[in-house]
Amino acid sequence: MTLFSSVILGVIQGVTEFLPVSSSGHLAVAEHLLNMSDAAQIPGFFDVLLHLGTLLAVFAAYWKDIQDMFLELLLGAEDLIHGTTPTPVPPARRMIILIIVGTLPLFAVFPVKNLVEGLKDNMYFVAWALLVTGCLLFFSDRVRRGRKTERSATILDALLVGVGQAVATCPGISRSGTTITMGCFVGLDRKFAVRYSFLMSIPAILGANLLSLKDALEAGILWEEVPIYLVGVAVSAVVGYACIRLLKLVAEKGRFGFFAYYCWLAGIVTLALILTQK
Repeated sequence: MTLFSSVILGVIQGVTEFLPVSSSGHLAVAEHLLNMSDAAQIPGFFDVLLHLGTLLAVFAAYWKDIQDMFLELLLGAEDLIHGTTPTPVPPARRMIILIIVGTLPLFAVFPVKNLVEGLKDNMYFVAWALLVTGCLLFFSDRVRRGRKTERSATILDALLVGVGQAVATCPGISRSGTTITMGCFVGLDRKFAVRYSFLMSIPAILGANLLSLKDALEAGILWEEVPIYLVGVAVSAVVGYACIRLLKLVAEKGRFGFFAYYCWLAGIVTLALILTQK
């Protein structure tokens, strides 16, 4: 792993983790183009750290929401002990419930985890998945604007968004793009759909990293390269935070069409690169 590769992959992770263009798809393509697709050259530990870098960006961008949810988690435990429940349920507490429900479909991916991870080596699949992501974003702009927030979203709404997140574990399918689009389809307010998508990414990223960390530790860590890894982490965190701010602005305008065209272009270019390399 070189410093240049670490910085490039950090930028790609930071940009594509939050902008609805698929971080896993772009990382797979970048690794392929940089001749780094061999597992021995792309340490699993570095992938884990990159995702933790973007997780730091979520905490920085939504620190107030996270604080409120943590406080409500403690108050909720106290209410459970005393058998009391406020009416109506506080918004932050409802958000916790929605995030938990939205995370449940990810457990269905566990039995096929290795199969899904193996798809990143199939550039044809990644290319077509990017094209599908573009279609999802294109149609999200044409859905009637919803008004649901954490105060009115239902358990079914959260579950359907969670199904979208589970599908997005496939490389090339954007997690943020799919969850935001699904949120628009079930009638969530666009700004809330973006906020819910990012907050729901916290347990998803943590869970995925815990699973990957075990494999990474078993594969071994090149400790002399850790400083290089940390540069990539810092880059992914800073770039990721900037992209969250950008997507918030895009959500206010309600225009995800640009990202749809970009995903289509990325998919076509990936297919062209595959064909020219044969």
